[in-house]
Amino acid sequence: MAETKSIPEFPWSEVRRMVKDVYGMIGTPINVGEQVFVATLNVVLNMLWGGTIQGDERIRVGIQFRQLFNEMIELGLKPNISDFFPIFTRFDIQGIEKKSWKIFNEMDRMFDSVIDQHLKLEKGNNGLQQRSSKDFLQFLLELTKKQEFKTQVTMAQLKALLQDVVVAGTDTSATTLEWAMSEVIKNPEVMRKAQEELDEVVGKNGIVEESHMNQLPYLEAVVKETLRLHPAGPLLIPHRSIKSAIVSGYTIPEGSRVFVNAWAIHRDSEAWNNPLVFQLERFLSSDDNLKKYGYTGNNFDYIPFGSGRRICAGTPLAERMLIYVLASLLHSFDWKLPEGGNLDLTEKFGIVLKKATPLVAIPTPRLSNLDFY
Repeated sequence: MAETKSIPEFPWSEVRRMVKDVYGMIGTPINVGEQVFVATLNVVLNMLWGGTIQGDERIRVGIQFRQLFNEMIELGLKPNISDFFPIFTRFDIQGIEKKSWKIFNEMDRMFDSVIDQHLKLEKGNNGLQQRSSKDFLQFLLELTKKQEFKTQVTMAQLKALLQDVVVAGTDTSATTLEWAMSEVIKNPEVMRKAQEELDEVVGKNGIVEESHMNQLPYLEAVVKETLRLHPAGPLLIPHRSIKSAIVSGYTIPEGSRVFVNAWAIHRDSEAWNNPLVFQLERFLSSDDNLKKYGYTGNNFDYIPFGSGRRICAGTPLAERMLIYVLASLLHSFDWKLPEGGNLDLTEKFGIVLKKATPLVAIPTPRLSNLDFY
């Protein structure tokens, strides 16, 4: 029986497991993006239904998940002839519908398996919960049994919600972490200062804890500057105008789909000095700058998570996870490129702003106490 807790703890153990995996590959080139993707995926899955990818399958299954998410995003961006000529819809000329159904069926099978496990557990316990604290999926399953129209959730809606959370909460965070590690490795002085801060706050005789997060302003600036130059959602989430409006002299007709180009806003020379340069001083020049450029969307020069009522719901999770994972990687290891390796910062533009070339780097342990790995 699982340990009873009144309040579920954040699954930081998944990040420590990532550190252990990386330690098992010290001295060899590793795909950093794949490692952080598996870690963030397991954190999200653990919070949703207390389940993670176990054993030696973690990396392999994590890579498959990432490929699945990439295919889903690419299909969502691909122009569809049927959108312009509806008469061709039933022919699926480009095979987009067929590929989409294949991806959604794979995701559906995964969620069906998890839901079945939860239902069997509940039935086996005669309806009694095994733990005093419920996971997110258990709450949703209870809503499917509600008779009230306003609160009832169908099974299709439940799985759609899980899919949104898993995809949005995993891929964007992993992509941002890969960009952050790329910028840190490209700028050795940044890595040195970040590690000095970690050594002062955490020490080499300890491991990164959640309590350290608010004591790492330099590392927080690394994350914020990464999100400025490489916002995970360069066009944010599309909005739809509920009525016609005029914005800066432009007429936005009712029902229009509107995209906000956060990528361009963050590189606007009127708002930022040397906007194309990775420069942490813009967030550290005064005590107020970290607060001035926060994640709330109140400053329209800096909106990596959007603004207003439609701001990203996962902002608190992303903020905690990005700093914690980055701190763990930099505190535990030194990083360098393979001999003759080239750090390519070319962007692959899409719904999620990915690196065109995966980051491959070699880790070297920094901590003398091997128990920390």
